[in-house]
Amino acid sequence: MAHDPQPLLGETGWIAGPELLSCVSRSTVRNWIAAGRLVRLAPGLFALPAVAREWRVRVAATLDGREAVASHVTALALWDLVTHPPGAVHVSVEPGRSGRGSPGVVVHRAAGAWADRRRIDGLAVSSVERAVVDTWAVPSVLPRSQVRAAAITAVRRRSCSPRDLRLELAGRPQLRGRPELTRLVELLADGCQSELEIWGCLHVLRAPGMPTFVQQRRVTAGGRSFVLDAACEESMLAVEMDGSAWHGSRAQREADIERDALVATAGWQTLRLSYARMTRSPEACRRDILGVHAARLRLLRARVVR
Repeated sequence: MAHDPQPLLGETGWIAGPELLSCVSRSTVRNWIAAGRLVRLAPGLFALPAVAREWRVRVAATLDGREAVASHVTALALWDLVTHPPGAVHVSVEPGRSGRGSPGVVVHRAAGAWADRRRIDGLAVSSVERAVVDTWAVPSVLPRSQVRAAAITAVRRRSCSPRDLRLELAGRPQLRGRPELTRLVELLADGCQSELEIWGCLHVLRAPGMPTFVQQRRVTAGGRSFVLDAACEESMLAVEMDGSAWHGSRAQREADIERDALVATAGWQTLRLSYARMTRSPEACRRDILGVHAARLRLLRARVVR
């Protein structure tokens, strides 16, 4: 009787059941599993224990030879939008396919899962927008705060668009937590590109009595192109929202000064609000914006009168 499964499993560290049973008996396989030398990765699939702990290997082994895609949080991890959490990997199959999983693999039945597949490093994977919506529905696997961050990053990287997310949501009327995700998608569609910009938009820029701002307004000045976080066309006031870990170095501060000066040559005044001030004193930020906005309107109107 063979005493070591490793030579049979080769470099990949995993093997399909029929291939394994062509080399050793079922009793040998059972003994290896009982002794902890072999792990049942999924129905009809076996792996060495060290390999079974590697989520990417588990995905590759589970998808091999199947019409299945990496999905949910596993797809987000393959798209490099989140860190894969400990525990099972997630795959999806068409409704007519076997939905059997294992302790290390969760199998979902989802219409269009195979037809809509993408490819990453040779692996079939759900689209980014589908993975975001799928993962949102299972907060026990990944907190929704992390799914929000993944959606924001995906749109900023242009891995998917707000329109893609809208279309995916349109087909999920019963999705748990759908209103909250819909609000996030609409804010992304408006141009918000970070949680700070979302905070600023909701708690500062869109508060009652505030002037109208648009997000991500492109401006050309001094032969260079800039994108303003938020811009009020009426008063030509730009509001830049600086994150907690942003603009901390002297070089970056000097770059900001140069940028603001160039934008000023195109007629825009820039008001910078820090992460700490916006989140701790949104009322004070609103007062500052209203004050500068009013002063800008007086200035612009005086120029017209002249």
